[in-house]
Amino acid sequence: MVVLQPEESIPDHLTTYSPKGYRVMKRGEDGWCVAMNSVQMNCGIYETRPAVCRRFVMNGPYCRAIREDYSRDAAKALQESAR
Repeated sequence: MVVLQPEESIPDHLTTYSPKGYRVMKRGEDGWCVAMNSVQMNCGIYETRPAVCRRFVMNGPYCRAIREDYSRDAAKALQESAR
């Protein structure tokens, strides 16, 4: 979950509120942040991305772990839908 800071100017159509009331980036049906192009694996608002995203190192260990988790979960969901 990408929690936004009050001073960040992310367009409202890209955000929502968490159950605890934090303003966060929305997620699409595919589970990715709505600003993320999951085909090209890049951010559509890169120049104005949230501070937390600026600290996220692309292709770093955490990034690779998140992608592995996503791929594993997507494969599992695909298997379950095929039943």
